[in-house]
Amino acid sequence: MKKVRVLIVDGARTPFIRAKGRGPFLASDLAVSAARTILLRQKILPTQIDEVITGCVMPSAYEANISRVVGLRLGLDDSIPAWTVQRNCASGMQAVVSAMDSIQRGESQVVLAGGCEAMSQAPVLFNPAMVDWLLRLQQQKNVLGKLKACLAIRPSFFKPIFGLLLGLSDHQANLSMGQTAEILAQDFNISRQQMDEFAVMSHHRLALAQKEHRLSEITPIYDNQGHCYDYDDGVRLDSSLEKLAKLPPVFDTRYGQVTPGNSSQITDGAAYLLLASQEAVERHQWPVLGEIVDYSWAALDPSRMGLGPAHAIVPLLTRNHLSLNDIDYWEINEAFAVQVLACIEALGSNDYCQNKLGLQKALGILSLDRVNVDGGAIACGHPVGASGARIVLHLLQVLRERNAKKGIASLCIGGGQGGAVLLNTWGVK
Repeated sequence: MKKVRVLIVDGARTPFIRAKGRGPFLASDLAVSAARTILLRQKILPTQIDEVITGCVMPSAYEANISRVVGLRLGLDDSIPAWTVQRNCASGMQAVVSAMDSIQRGESQVVLAGGCEAMSQAPVLFNPAMVDWLLRLQQQKNVLGKLKACLAIRPSFFKPIFGLLLGLSDHQANLSMGQTAEILAQDFNISRQQMDEFAVMSHHRLALAQKEHRLSEITPIYDNQGHCYDYDDGVRLDSSLEKLAKLPPVFDTRYGQVTPGNSSQITDGAAYLLLASQEAVERHQWPVLGEIVDYSWAALDPSRMGLGPAHAIVPLLTRNHLSLNDIDYWEINEAFAVQVLACIEALGSNDYCQNKLGLQKALGILSLDRVNVDGGAIACGHPVGASGARIVLHLLQVLRERNAKKGIASLCIGGGQGGAVLLNTWGVK
């Protein structure tokens, strides 16, 4: 059976907005803003989309199956199905490759896929003692019973549980994501200065990309008070080694090296792409950003989840008979500076490649000159449901701007997984 080419027609994302308390947008608000830009730009009719797929980790209680909410709010036809996927940090990437699979199976011709997250809207929960007390109170049938139940309440019942902190922890490994990053620093002997240098580079690269208007995928969004958000506001133009050195470690306060300054930011945002079969592209005479060629998922020890990209990249390259040098540019999501640096170290290590990745020798040295050339999540933020779609979209922009052919977008995934996608510019065999 002839393989169906899956092409990416267009894409857009909102600015990534740093969480400063409760943000002005729900996840679906962000998603609708990003996706609507694509539909209007390509003049797509409400019936021309075959399905909508959205990655999201923490939709609100008002956004059950958020993908369907987004589709309906976009004004798409009621008959267009929509479904939501969740693969932690790679949820947006999962949506994109699920769209690829659907097109290659012949189930769809045109799919709107991406991810969204409003991390600032993460819920604050009652603790179990308070929940039990509320249930007992509700079960009382008369006033006397309710009064007796009220006497049983204790101040400790009011201690809140922050959903965001729960979501950024691995409860099987009993570690926070930051603690897994500290483990990688020890495993690969990566210093605090190396992490901070990487973080400064991320901010300076994003600042330069903003100055030179190389983030054309961003579409503005307006809140109910008329405020416009039109750029990633987490970037620090004045970031320096001296300033970062003053920040204390947060995950291992005594011996640690991972700080807020060399970690990704808590952020709200959305990113969507329009994928289509070659037949649909030719029929509608749509432009093309590039081709999604292949993808790979991998799993590993959750305590070292940050190495997920290395584990996903190797089978992707092997299956497509490619080397590191065959890939022009890379996007590796910056969950933590140490995590990206550890992946590069792992790919260049004979020991790690032989014992963990099933290779006969090291894959090679991946130059930072080709990785995250416009900065990454340390500077722009990491809205977990959206980042996987963002790095795919931006890598396509990088390839086109630099007249390059091939790229790989990859992320680590909480829980001990990794994902990677191979992209090609349009017309490349």
